[in-house]
Amino acid sequence: MSVLVCPVCAEKLAISGNSYVCPRRHSFDIARSGYVNLLLSKHVGRTVHGDNRLMVQARRDFLEKGYYSPLCEALCDEAEERFSGGTVLDAGCGEGYYTAALSEHLGAAEIYGFDISKIAVEMAAKRHKGITFAAASLFHMPAADCAFDMLVTLFAPYCGEEFLRVLKPGGVMVMAIPGELHLWEMKQKIYDIPYKNEVKPYELDGFEFVGKREIKYAARLSSKEDIASLFSMTPYYYRTGREQQERLAALNELETTVHFELLTYRKPQ
Repeated sequence: MSVLVCPVCAEKLAISGNSYVCPRRHSFDIARSGYVNLLLSKHVGRTVHGDNRLMVQARRDFLEKGYYSPLCEALCDEAEERFSGGTVLDAGCGEGYYTAALSEHLGAAEIYGFDISKIAVEMAAKRHKGITFAAASLFHMPAADCAFDMLVTLFAPYCGEEFLRVLKPGGVMVMAIPGELHLWEMKQKIYDIPYKNEVKPYELDGFEFVGKREIKYAARLSSKEDIASLFSMTPYYYRTGREQQERLAALNELETTVHFELLTYRKPQ
C-alpha cells in the first residue's frame, strides 16, 4: 500500500487509473516515465534548486563508470545489516543510482525515491522500474507520518524534522557526507589556497548515533569528460570563477582522494 500523501491536504493518495488521487479529489498524474510530480510551487521558492538535465546526465555517466562504487557497496552493506523489512526512502535520490542498488540488495523492500529535480526523477523512473519515484521537496515530503522503516540520504539537504516525522519509531537513517580529504587533490589544482572539508559533530537532535563507516581511496580520472562530470557534481561548480574552471579544464587526467563518511542513526522507540 502506498505511503504517499497529498501535498495539498495531506490525505492519503491512492492510484486511480494513471493518477494518484486523494479523498478530496486532488489528482496527480503519473508521467509516462513512471514518476509522479508531488512538488508544489510554494515549496520550491523563487527558483528551482534541483539539478538541470546536463548535470543529471553528467552525474549518471560518472557514477556508472564506477568511480563511487565503494560508497555504493558500503551503503548497501550497511542497509542490509540494519534493515529488517518494510519501506525505504531515498531522500534526495537524484537519477536513482543508489536507489536502484538498494532495491537490488534489499529484495522485497518497498522502495521510494524523492528529489526536487523533476528531470532527475524522470530519468530514474525510466531506468529503474519497481521503485516509486516522486518529485518532491525534502522539507515538505508527501509521505505519511511514521511511513518508513529506513531512510537514506546522500549529500542532500538535511531536513531533520521531516526525517524524524516520516521514520517509524526505531527506524534507521543512513547518511553519507564528504570526509575531510574528499577531492583534496582536485581542489589543489583549482584553488590557490584550498581548504579541507569541515566535518561537523555527528550528534543530531532527535536521533541516536549508531556508528560510522569511513570510505577512503584514490580515484584516477583519465579523461577531461570525467573530470568535468565530477566537478559538476560538487558544490564547487557554483562557487568557482572562470580562471579556476580553466585550470581544471586544462587537465587531461586527475588522481584525487575520494573520502566519504557513512553515518547511521536510529529514531528512538
